[in-house]
Amino acid sequence: MPHLVILYTANMEPETDMTALCRSLANAMSEQVDEAGKQVFPIGGIRVLAYPASHYAVADNGAAGRAVGGTGDYAFVYLQLRMAQGRTETVKKKIGDALLEKTQVHFEPLFSKRHLGMTFQIDEGAQVYDGKQSNLHPLFN
Repeated sequence: MPHLVILYTANMEPETDMTALCRSLANAMSEQVDEAGKQVFPIGGIRVLAYPASHYAVADNGAAGRAVGGTGDYAFVYLQLRMAQGRTETVKKKIGDALLEKTQVHFEPLFSKRHLGMTFQIDEGAQVYDGKQSNLHPLFN
């Protein structure tokens, strides 16, 4: 943990480099520090994954949307950061602001040429079960 999952409409694929967004967000996550200057997320635990939705309907992707002047070719991206509990509200806001800014910068060219909706959420919660196996953390200790 933390895991940042990006879901997006496949019509964005030819217009943006999702791998570059993943790298940018992973770098931003690794740079986050708390009030004491301690790294918030261990590098070995950072995961940023992006998945295109090949089947979607966004903002009435049909005739009704076109009837009000829309193109019917709307795009959407949803980003969800899931992290464990234990961070202050100040740190969580700082993380959210930093990641949202990186995302906005990445998608600015698309916002200037197409209709695009974007949602970014951070979730944390009590773990009911937390099974793990990884040999990544020792690489960064």
